[in-house]
Amino acid sequence: MLLFLLFFLFFLSPPLLTLSLNQDGLFLLRARQQLSDPNNYLTTWNSADATPCRWSGVTCNNLTGAVTAVNLSFAGLSGPFPSSLCRLQSLTSLSLSNNYINSTLPAVAIAGFRSLRHLDLSMNNLVGPIPDTLSQITTLRSLDLSYNNFSGDIPASLGQLPQLESLHIVYNLLEGTIPSSLGNISTLKELQLAYNPFTPGPIPSQLGNLTNLENLWLRECNLVGPIPTSLGNLARLTVLDLSVNNLTGTIPESFSGLKSVIQIELYSNSLSGELPAGFSNLTRLEMFDASMNELTGTIPAELCELQLASLNLYLNKLEGSLPESIARSEKLSELKLFNNNLVGTLPSDLGSNSPLEIIDISYTQFSGEIPANLCRQGKLEVLIMINGSFSGEIPESLGNCKSLRRIRLKNNKLSGVVPYALWGLPHLFYLELMDNSLSGNISNAIYGAYNMSSLLLSKNKFSGSIPDEIGLLHNLVEFDASHNNLSGRIPTSVVKLSQLFSLDLGDNQLSGEIPGGIGHLTKLTDLNLANNRFNGNIPSELGSLTVLSVLDLSCNYLSGEIPLQLQNLKLGELNLSNNKLSGDIPPLYANDRYRMSFVGNPGLCGHLSGLCPSSGESKSKYRRYLWIFRSIFVLAGAVFIVGMAWFYLKYRNLNKLKKGFNISKWMSFHKLGFSELEIVKLMSEDNVIGSGASGKVYKVVLSNGEVVAVKKLWGTVGSKKDEFDVEVETLGKIRHKNIVRLWCCCNSGDNKLLVYEYMPNGSLGDMLKNSKKSLLNWPTRCKIAIDAAEGLSYLHHDCVPPIVHRDIKSNNILLDGEFVAKVADFGVAKIVAGVNQGTESMSVIAGSYGYIAPEYAYTLRVNEKSDIYSFGVVILELVTGKPPIDAEYGENNLVKWVSSTLEKEGLDHVIDPILDSKYSEQISKVLSVGLLCTSSLPITRPSMRKVVKMLQEATTAPESTSVKSGNLSPYYNDGASYNQGNVV
Repeated sequence: MLLFLLFFLFFLSPPLLTLSLNQDGLFLLRARQQLSDPNNYLTTWNSADATPCRWSGVTCNNLTGAVTAVNLSFAGLSGPFPSSLCRLQSLTSLSLSNNYINSTLPAVAIAGFRSLRHLDLSMNNLVGPIPDTLSQITTLRSLDLSYNNFSGDIPASLGQLPQLESLHIVYNLLEGTIPSSLGNISTLKELQLAYNPFTPGPIPSQLGNLTNLENLWLRECNLVGPIPTSLGNLARLTVLDLSVNNLTGTIPESFSGLKSVIQIELYSNSLSGELPAGFSNLTRLEMFDASMNELTGTIPAELCELQLASLNLYLNKLEGSLPESIARSEKLSELKLFNNNLVGTLPSDLGSNSPLEIIDISYTQFSGEIPANLCRQGKLEVLIMINGSFSGEIPESLGNCKSLRRIRLKNNKLSGVVPYALWGLPHLFYLELMDNSLSGNISNAIYGAYNMSSLLLSKNKFSGSIPDEIGLLHNLVEFDASHNNLSGRIPTSVVKLSQLFSLDLGDNQLSGEIPGGIGHLTKLTDLNLANNRFNGNIPSELGSLTVLSVLDLSCNYLSGEIPLQLQNLKLGELNLSNNKLSGDIPPLYANDRYRMSFVGNPGLCGHLSGLCPSSGESKSKYRRYLWIFRSIFVLAGAVFIVGMAWFYLKYRNLNKLKKGFNISKWMSFHKLGFSELEIVKLMSEDNVIGSGASGKVYKVVLSNGEVVAVKKLWGTVGSKKDEFDVEVETLGKIRHKNIVRLWCCCNSGDNKLLVYEYMPNGSLGDMLKNSKKSLLNWPTRCKIAIDAAEGLSYLHHDCVPPIVHRDIKSNNILLDGEFVAKVADFGVAKIVAGVNQGTESMSVIAGSYGYIAPEYAYTLRVNEKSDIYSFGVVILELVTGKPPIDAEYGENNLVKWVSSTLEKEGLDHVIDPILDSKYSEQISKVLSVGLLCTSSLPITRPSMRKVVKMLQEATTAPESTSVKSGNLSPYYNDGASYNQGNVV
């Protein structure tokens, strides 16, 4: 009997153990079945336990064993919302945030929650409407649906939740308007609805009934109309953010009732009128930002008497003077008043009591002297006073301000000598003193400013010599001391400035020879030494500065011949006029285009009539004829020798060629003007221009003068065979100006060749990271971005079926001789039916680190949104000049670095410093497109058709207009950022 009982238990034990799991455990197991768990986070969830209380993310009641909380945040889960969780009767807290839940919220199931207090579904891919049945969870205290793809209206029924304290629905796709019923939730402390594309509508006045509200965040909600006066009733409010909307009217005087408020942000609206009275009541206010509106009047003295940490009122129409009371503030660290009509002098004690860090009062009508106590607290980092009427000397005290990083005093009426110690401030990286009347020498103390990247001193009265210590500024990229009274020689130490890309010393009294070793300045793009007293020869090593685009040596005493090496340069501007040059003009420049570059040099000869005497022209003709005769004789001999060698090699290699590449194995996709076998013959290791994981790339110059690029794939196994087939299948049928052409291919056993059109300027990735980067000015970068976007748009929208590239990166965007960009390398592309309607699952991740969309890396599901993310990274590369992955970012990538740097330090610290500041508005708009493309939520990324349109609109923006608003407006740090020629 005992044996029978043991036998019975042995065979029935698994079912009995399954049945021993309590009901809550069974509901959780059913939820696990609904979810995909690639990280094995739910491995502890199994039927072998009596209760789920020890399972990952599960909390139980110690007495009853009932599940009270489920926290599966950051678990990497995907799939539909697990509706079985709604049947956990004792559940009070549920968090599924930061996962990949990608369904709608089941309205019926949601109503099943009976005891739920906290529901956090943020940072997922949830879609569809917000269920109206949420209002039936009467116990709910906090609801967070932020960073999803919810659409439709906010259910008005949410206003019926009797205990709700926190409602967060930030960054979704909500439509309609903000329901006034939310004003009925008297318990509400936090209401955050920012970044939703609501239908234009007003702020409901009923929100003024939320007397317990502490945080109201309605940034970028498409709000219109006036700010309700009822908001002044929110006496417990600490944060009020209504920025980046279309609000009109005045700032309500009722704001004086916000006695607990710490932060008020109203920037980027259309508010008008004067700042209201009653600010003295806001005793806790630390940050007030009403910039980029249409405010008028003066700054109230009572506003300045508050203990503000930040006062931002730029881009308004404020008038009057700055109240003396602002100098008494003990917390003020950020003062931004640029682009106003403020007049008068600055308070003499400004900075005496406050820990000022940033001052920007550019484009105002302030006058008088710069206050001496701005850095009395030793915190000042940024001092910007561009286009003002400041006069007098620069205060000696600023020379002791070791914290200063940026000084911009352009276009004022400053005079006198720059304080000796100011030249050598250790953290100073940007010094702009242009357009003043400053005098004295450039101090040899400059060696102390070892972080200096921009030194801009033009249009002053500086005299004396340039100190040798200038060569110690190894980070210097821009040195402009033109239009001064500098004399003496250029110090030879200048050739040590390996990072220098612009050197402008024009319109001075400098003399001597151009320094030897100038060829070491390999990044130099602009060199202007015009209107000085230089003598001697033009150094031939200038011809080694391959990225030089502007060379102006006019109006000096230079002599000798023009070096032939200058023909190595791709100059957009050349001026050697009014010197004492002689001899022949290099053939490349001996044409009408460069005529004015050589006038005023009586000894110059060449093909340009009128530049040399008649006798000189006769001698030049004789030399030309002699040279032509000799050339013909040498060429005939060379042709004979080459012909004999070709005849020998042809017959020697014929059998080998026949064995390796059979003509029948070649496939052409265009009409060819060359022989396929000729390609094989010319593929030598001397012609290799690239090598990677998939093979080598050769540059082949054919007998007809045509140049092609030949890619030879390694081996024959697995993915390489697939790559060849995909490339041929994809490129063989594509005809688009921004897709690289595949001329022909050969598949002969172990030998697989792909023959493309040759792109002389290589890849965008190489251009951005080598010395040729300076050739990519902003208009060129815009053109490249639009070209590549049009090529990618063609793949997504015009190919039938559509094509997903899967490896968009700067190295796969090639540039021809005119910098026309073409998308290349289709080895991992996928032809996906219905690419805009769905996704296709891949077996492995394709793409390159730093470019892979976050959802693709996890789900292996590919659609056009993956390409759009990668293209967004390319846009960020074009704007920043930085690579997608770099040690500078720590554990982050370029996308996260750009976002965090914009928020913390502003646009200046993101833009590639070699870009011309006059394009600041275009750059900011293009950067916005890049950030939109790299959104973490795929559904919010625009289509490539939309990207093309946005780029075209952004790049046709005026070069230098004030930025009223826009996605990036909160990130700008300088008044200068909104005006011509002032973005660093």
